[in-house]
Amino acid sequence: MKHSSTIDRQWIEQIVREIVQSRIGSPSELVKSRTGPELIVSISARHAHLSQEHVEILFGPGSKLTKMKDLYQDGFFAAEETVMVVGPRKRMLPTVRILGPTRPETQVELAFTDSISLGIDPPVRESGRLHDTPGCVLVGPKGVVELKKGVIRAERHAHMSPEEAKYYGVKDKERMNLRVYSPCPVTFEGLLVRVGQGIKLEVHLDTDEGNACDLEHATKIELIRG
Repeated sequence: MKHSSTIDRQWIEQIVREIVQSRIGSPSELVKSRTGPELIVSISARHAHLSQEHVEILFGPGSKLTKMKDLYQDGFFAAEETVMVVGPRKRMLPTVRILGPTRPETQVELAFTDSISLGIDPPVRESGRLHDTPGCVLVGPKGVVELKKGVIRAERHAHMSPEEAKYYGVKDKERMNLRVYSPCPVTFEGLLVRVGQGIKLEVHLDTDEGNACDLEHATKIELIRG
């Protein structure tokens, strides 16, 4: 008698992504521009922002986020804590990194590939715009939170100071293009400009976008006024 077995390809891909995620840990600086203001392009891997209320539900009363490492923007950090994100298909992402500090509302940011795996169809949104977004279930070591909303695909965007915005000739909420020169050159259109005092020049792409343009092997990057 012959025996055969089938392997769930999606399950294997999820395990591989988790291994890679455990090594990356959080949004990571990958490429710097060589001309003009120093421009950092970072891959923003899937992550969660939690309210203090949800921190205490998931990790226990009185719990606070524990800093693992600082992020590029001052005052922001990757926390030691992670949560399990569960979608409607009962598929899960077991170790999604939490970024601090806490926020008024809990928000989960996924790449398109993550969304497909979980069976969630989140809209592309600016961070914090959570109306009419789907929810999910968050599982921590001490409790469970069922989100009614808060899952998004983060809109690609560029952070910059007022001085840098003046250099590029743009204003807050305007749009720019990012040209990536690599073995897979890509121009990303419609980056949302987010201007603020004390902000460093940085572009955020998600993992799917970073992989599409082979950002790791990029030789040059440019921010271009749209």
